Amino acid sequence: MKPAYTPEDYSTVSPYLVVNGASATIAFLKRAFGATEQARHADTSGLVRHSEVRIGECVVMVSDPVLPDWPSTAAHVHLFVPDVDAAYRRAIEAGATSVQAPVQKPDDEDKRGGVKDDGGTTWWISTRVG
Repeated sequence: MKPAYTPEDYSTVSPYLVVNGASATIAFLKRAFGATEQARHADTSGLVRHSEVRIGECVVMVSDPVLPDWPSTAAHVHLFVPDVDAAYRRAIEAGATSVQAPVQKPDDEDKRGGVKDDGGTTWWISTRVG
């Protein structure tokens, strides 16, 4: 049941990424993971003060470091996808660097790989394979 205190179509937790190059990160998320942009608020210089993209049922918020107390910060985000190999390839084609090629370890039900985008976020992508 959806909590009444969250906005419509939002989950209880939404990652907020403060990155150098928010526009590039948003473009990467669209190409690599099929994200859809829901909102973008930029200042007169073009810096993204706040944006929201949807990946599946999750909203990821992205901004440039526009305030002194909010510097760009590296983060790790985990994402389940229908096909980890295809998502990994799209992410590499979209400009990410490989952290780990997709692999299923003997003690894990997920096949998992990792990529790092130009904004400094590491995306762990997985498919449950049993």
